[in-house]
Amino acid sequence: MEIMKKLELNIPLTHVTLKGNLIIPEEAAAIIVFSHGSGSSRFSTRNRMVAELIRKQKIGTLLFDLLTVEEDSVYENRFNIDLLVSRLIETTEWLMNYNEAKSLPIGYFGASTGAASALRAAAYFGDTIKAVVTRGGRPDLALSALHQVTAPTLLIVGGDDMPVIEMNKTAYDELLCTKEMKVVTGATHLFEEPGKLSEVADLAITWYKKHLVHKKEYH
Repeated sequence: MEIMKKLELNIPLTHVTLKGNLIIPEEAAAIIVFSHGSGSSRFSTRNRMVAELIRKQKIGTLLFDLLTVEEDSVYENRFNIDLLVSRLIETTEWLMNYNEAKSLPIGYFGASTGAASALRAAAYFGDTIKAVVTRGGRPDLALSALHQVTAPTLLIVGGDDMPVIEMNKTAYDELLCTKEMKVVTGATHLFEEPGKLSEVADLAITWYKKHLVHKKEYH
């Protein structure tokens, strides 16, 4: 039976306290912080499914709300990338000093507009963030910071999500780090088609194992 440490958190930041769920498998090798898209939350069905599959590989996950309930009720806040980036940065700094997690390397998983905040935060932290994966992301919203990203970055896009494919291609060209772009055939923006989200998780896990987790953890 798998042993998991499940923690429901109040994450104290400078101006607000955010809600989060941190789950750390026994002998975890790393932690992935999820940055969700606009209008979503730590309860995102898609992110929770990906997180569950990641945890089976002995990698912990932190899903948290980037906005308070009151803030989320203001529609403009959901697309305030500067605000979301600052929340992700502060939460990451908190996690780095949290007893249960501070010895573990950190990676990001950004979905939709959350891709922009994940990449801008990765640019801010430099080598401290070890790997980034985006799903159906809008990395083009972080265009000015992409050349500063040093973390190996994987962009995953649905094959039928044509506008977002072009946006990701534009962003891909700006990235100077180790990078790949994977197009999941037959998937639309939300990867709702049968089996497509599992493909996303498999691609992400392979990337994290290669770039985030010490290879000695896997034999």
